[in-house]
Amino acid sequence: MRRRHNRAASCQRRNSGMRAHRLTQSVPGVTVRHEGMHDIRRSLPEETPTALVFDGTTAAVMMASPSDIEDFAMGFALTEGFIRGLEDVMDFEVVSHAHGIEARFWLAPERAEAVHRRRRNVLGPVGCGLCGIDSLEQALRPLPVLPEGGLRVSCSTARQATDALRAHQPLHDQTRAVHAAGFMNSGGVIGLAREDVGRHNALDKLIGAMLRGGINPATGAIVLTSRVSVEMVQKTVIAGCPVLLAVSAPTAHALRLAEGARLTLAAFARGGSFDIYAHPERIQTGACHAA
Repeated sequence: MRRRHNRAASCQRRNSGMRAHRLTQSVPGVTVRHEGMHDIRRSLPEETPTALVFDGTTAAVMMASPSDIEDFAMGFALTEGFIRGLEDVMDFEVVSHAHGIEARFWLAPERAEAVHRRRRNVLGPVGCGLCGIDSLEQALRPLPVLPEGGLRVSCSTARQATDALRAHQPLHDQTRAVHAAGFMNSGGVIGLAREDVGRHNALDKLIGAMLRGGINPATGAIVLTSRVSVEMVQKTVIAGCPVLLAVSAPTAHALRLAEGARLTLAAFARGGSFDIYAHPERIQTGACHAA
């Protein structure tokens, strides 16, 4: 993505010829079984320092899988309040270095102040979605309330959501060590999915891909391979998606946020069953009883 900024050309030239960061690495090991031991090789996922840079200031450095970086950057910028939409981005470049990746934004003048309000300056490990936030108020910022009505998800669609996502996880199939986030329409079709070593990163990548592709989050559900923590609810609500289906449990605080934001939250969605914890009206449970 290149927009009205003279610095874009020079960034692109610096990017030319730089190394591509590998997604996986094959490593040796020894497997131990009841019948004995033998040598093996495994594909392990790489994680690469990825800097989110706004108007020349690094706002965050996250460890991420080095794929779909533009999606990740756009989703991060949206869900963390740096931008409200693509119209806030004057220019954007991805620059690859030997030791990592930079996603460089130049914001519209009226949005530049967001960098100061959401200041982050520390390395964020993949297990932490709130690293570097410099106040408790920012960590638990108020969420918008999703509108009533709209999307309805059938019981059968909710039951098969995480199974449907499995068909869109090639990196997980190779490594067994990454998370995925997918967008499922009301008919149960996963039309878009992203993977990453970090569950927050996978969700940001998905939201960024939807933003760039002009996909309305209100028309479907987000499906996760992870637990549901506070930041996963925050990102889903800020994106404007009304239904969140996850393979694992929510935290109690995440559930409170979902209730207040009118987000439908279902968890333990695997093996043909699921639990509903917040705003069940968007899932047609009558059909579940009939089955």
